[in-house]
Amino acid sequence: MNSPSASPATALTVNDTVQLAVLERSGMIESRHLGAAVVLSPDGTELRRLGNPDALIYPRSTLKPMQAITVLRAGVTLTDEQLVLASASHTGTQRHQDVVASTLAAYGLAEDDLRCPPDWPADSETRRASDAPRRLAMNCSGKHASFLAACVVNEWPLESYLEHGHPLQERIRQTVVEFTGAPLAHEGTDGCGAPVFAMSLVSLATAIQRVVTATEETDPHAAALVNAIRANAWGLDMPQVAEAMDTLGIIAKRGAEGVLIATAPDGTTVTLKILDGSIRPLLPVGLSLLAEAGALDAKAVAGVLEATTEQVLGRGLPVGELRFELA
Repeated sequence: MNSPSASPATALTVNDTVQLAVLERSGMIESRHLGAAVVLSPDGTELRRLGNPDALIYPRSTLKPMQAITVLRAGVTLTDEQLVLASASHTGTQRHQDVVASTLAAYGLAEDDLRCPPDWPADSETRRASDAPRRLAMNCSGKHASFLAACVVNEWPLESYLEHGHPLQERIRQTVVEFTGAPLAHEGTDGCGAPVFAMSLVSLATAIQRVVTATEETDPHAAALVNAIRANAWGLDMPQVAEAMDTLGIIAKRGAEGVLIATAPDGTTVTLKILDGSIRPLLPVGLSLLAEAGALDAKAVAGVLEATTEQVLGRGLPVGELRFELA
């Protein structure tokens, strides 16, 4: 396959969604977030469906755990921090960039070998100290460094590692099908240039639950990834997600255009997609669904959401709230 699939796909529509969250200001609902979600019990059966979680979505960066597992299976050896950055959507701090640079150096590579686009750091302090966008600062640079490492180990072409027909991308497809348990319905190109595979929220939930609940016996590479993330939540996503992981013991990751994956310590898993692509309601909705399923302590969730949810302010003072609310 040399180009993204042009086959028809049944993507998520307005009719496939329900209200998942609202923003209230001064006693009136100002904004409503529509989306779809699914909650899986620890044994993989469906506990709850909101909207139509069988419709297709792009998982965007929530695909990264499966990409990182493929890299490990391809023979790449990474430290825990390097492995977390291989599955991360990082904020481009100097610490993040240094870890990615160490992956490149370990395999005789340099920043110029990366094919992700140059970008400014998302971290505001690091951005102010930067004088130009860099490939290392791009939030997917760790994934791309690990892709290149796999090419070095297997003597695959470096220049074309993002092409849909590259041997590494073929292996990633196989991993995705294995973990989702479903055939690929549609293929596109992600923002960083890598292939991205459309799937249902149910398939995504199945895959992430299988990743997070893997053991050394069932899948040592998946288990190694999850253990690395638990020890280095700082590296995986925005600080708000890291706080939720460290406080609640979950594994969670956001994807561009309003996608969230989250698995509780007991294996209960939620995946959701906000129709308009907003990321601000992801943690309130995802954590609330896990709490309502009995997988997380409601008081602990409330504390995390109070600390991580975008405030609704007027003249610098709280005048409302963003909250999980079904219609």
